[in-house]
Parts: sequence; structure tokens; C-alpha cells
Amino acid sequence: MANSIKEQQDILTKLNIHQLNPMQEEAIAVIEKTTNTILLSPTGTGKTLAFLLPLLKTLDPNNSEIQALVLVPSRELAIQIEQVARNMGSGFKVNAVYGGRPIAKDKTELKHLPAILIGTPGRISDHFNSNRFSKNDIKTIVLDEFDKSLEVGFEHEMRRIINQIPNISKRILTSATQGVEVPSFVRLDKPEIINYLNNTSASKLEIKTVLSSSKNKTQALVNLILHIGNKPGIIFCNLKDSIAQVSEALVKNKISHTCFSGGMDQRDRERSLIKFRNGTSQLLIATDLAARGIDIPELKYIIHYELPRAIEEFTHRNGRTARVNAKGTAYVLKWEKESLPEFIKKTNTVDITEKAVWKPQFWTTLFISGGRKDKISKGDIAGLFFKEGKLNKDQLGVIELKQDCAFISVPLSIADNLVEKLNNSRLKKKRIRIYNI
Repeated sequence: MANSIKEQQDILTKLNIHQLNPMQEEAIAVIEKTTNTILLSPTGTGKTLAFLLPLLKTLDPNNSEIQALVLVPSRELAIQIEQVARNMGSGFKVNAVYGGRPIAKDKTELKHLPAILIGTPGRISDHFNSNRFSKNDIKTIVLDEFDKSLEVGFEHEMRRIINQIPNISKRILTSATQGVEVPSFVRLDKPEIINYLNNTSASKLEIKTVLSSSKNKTQALVNLILHIGNKPGIIFCNLKDSIAQVSEALVKNKISHTCFSGGMDQRDRERSLIKFRNGTSQLLIATDLAARGIDIPELKYIIHYELPRAIEEFTHRNGRTARVNAKGTAYVLKWEKESLPEFIKKTNTVDITEKAVWKPQFWTTLFISGGRKDKISKGDIAGLFFKEGKLNKDQLGVIELKQDCAFISVPLSIADNLVEKLNNSRLKKKRIRIYNI
């Protein structure tokens, strides 16, 4: 037991986490001793770590087959869980597979099977149907954000996948929504339910209404952003067309931003999130795809540019701010002749006539064509930019390292010069390309 606690503490140290929150502590204790578990907790409270830590204890280091399967509703969530699992440094191989990337890339990675396989139901179903690996050693199945998977039409694939796994001994289901019926094909017999959805005492979310005199709310949105000042936030829209409209208005006002929706290519979506995470873009204009299951930092505010159509959307959007014990604000942008849905209770109307100082963004993001598989580390990249690029510490921004590439934020004023100096440099044994994205 003492050794187990030490191993867990080592993992938390690697993740730079000082202490688990009460939900995580309870979830870990319950999942370890229970066959079937449902974990209900708001977005951003750390459910991924809550199921990964006990999952690791079920794995056999001498088994070279896949031992745990994690099904998720979106590519972004698959990538996020894979990143967290790798950062834990457990020594177990982890891979994520999902639509939107070549199946050949999956095949290459799956030549050496991971202990934990993460994926969207459609892509996992493809691999199952092609019999690319044995399913006999998969003992644990996790349905993360299972309600979302059902909502977006993955029920058929999930049923087919689960029916092909003969030896499941542990089932873990997570959700940030209450009251979703678990389909019978999951065979979730007498589950232990951990419910933190009604733990509202810790919530420090403020909901404020902003009135727009015009049915076209873009000017009111710009005024609100200028009122808030230089702080990262998400602007939620219902439609892709609305995102384009909002983006055009922000471009006119020189307000840096990126966009995020299901209609974008996977590569563009990933790069939008990278720019948002590293501060190159301070605002993300997004559909409800960004309401959960993506890896972004704690936010001070979100904006409902278009009113959510259901309470679940409202809840998940708001879950991007005021996470765990932090404070946050959800601004509801309302045309003065528009009625709020009944699930948005009476809120205070905020005066946005006073403007903060909005400073234009002077950073950009560079792409580097080398990553972990090339044995390249963040330290290698920092060393190249310090030594050959002549950067000082204040000019080196966030480095994000991927399996086959990396991204670094640098001051816009020197970006072109850095590309000219460093493109075609060598990192480890690889000659790398560098360009501005």
C-alpha cells in the first residue's frame, strides 16, 4: 500500500499537481474496489486523472496486448487523454486513434500494441472489424463523456465494440450531465455512482447579462470584449455561420482570435487550440464542440454570443470557467427584445460602457517538423532558439511538443528572422522545417 501511494505521488509530481481534489480521491477509491462505476462531475474537475490513476493499477507490465480501452466522443478528447496518460510517465504505452487522420498512421503506431488504447467509436470500430489486434486481454473499458457519445450518434458503434470484447471485468462511465440513461448493451450491473454534479457550494460562477440594442449583436460583443480587456476567453456560438460573422467583426477591430468548429479540418482545429493555449490568440470563437473534452487552461470568463438551446449546453459552456475552486464569469449576450430561456435564471445586467485598455497581440506561433518520435525534447528546442536564434528568456514562449512535431510561441516582431535563421537546422539527428502558422 505504501509503495502504491508513493507511485501515485510520483505521477502527481510529474503532472505538477500538489493534491487531488475530493472528487478524485473518492473516485479512485471507489473505482479500485468496484466492478462498475459511474462518475458524474462537472467539466474541468479532473475526471481524466480520476479514472486513469486506478486504471493503471489494473495493468500487467508483462502483458504485451491491449488491456484497457477508452471510448470518447471527439478527437480532441482522445488527444487530451493520451497527453495526460503519457505525461503521467507510468511506463505503459498509450495510443489514441480517431477519425480525421490517415488510418495508415494508426497501423504504424499499433504495430507495437499499447496497454491503453483511446479512441472515437467510429475509428475503434474500424480497427475491430479489421481484426488488427486481439480483444481477449481488454479487461477494463472506459466510456468517457458517454452521454455525448450517445448524443452524437455513436450508439451503434459502441454496441458493436462492447459486444466484441469477451472478458470485460471493469466498466467506468463518466459524464458531466445527470439523468442520461445507460444503454443495456453496456451491461452495467448495479454500478456504484459517484455524483458531484450537485456540489454547488464550491461554485464561484457569476452569470451576467449584457444587452444589445441591435438584433445583430456583434457590436455589443466587441464592446464587451473591450470592457473585459486582455484576458483569454471563449465566445460560444450555435452555428458555423455565426462564427464567421463574429470573426469578421473581431478582425475589423484588430482583436486576436482563433475559430473552432466541427466543420474545420482536424489539423486546423488542433492548431487553433494550440494558439489559444500558448496565448498567441486570446479568444476562441467556438461551437459547443469546445464546451467539453478539449485541453485548454482555466478561463476567467466565457461569453454566450448566441443563447444556448438547452440547459445541458448552458451547463457545459459555463463549465469552462469557475472550475474547481476558481472564480469565473459567464456573460449572456441578449438582444433587448429577446427572451432568456427558462433555465437561465434572472441575472444582473452589466454596464459595459467603461473600457479597459485592449493591447494588440504581439506574439505568433511557429511550427517545428520534429517531435518525440525523433527523440526531440522541449529542452532541445529551447536550446536551439537560445543558442542559434539568440532569444532571451522573455522572448521564449510556450513550447508544445507532439509525437511528430512541435509548436513554440515567439514575439511577432522577430518571427520572420527566426524562421530565416533556424529553418533547416538540425535537432538531434533530424533536419527540421520551421514556419509561421
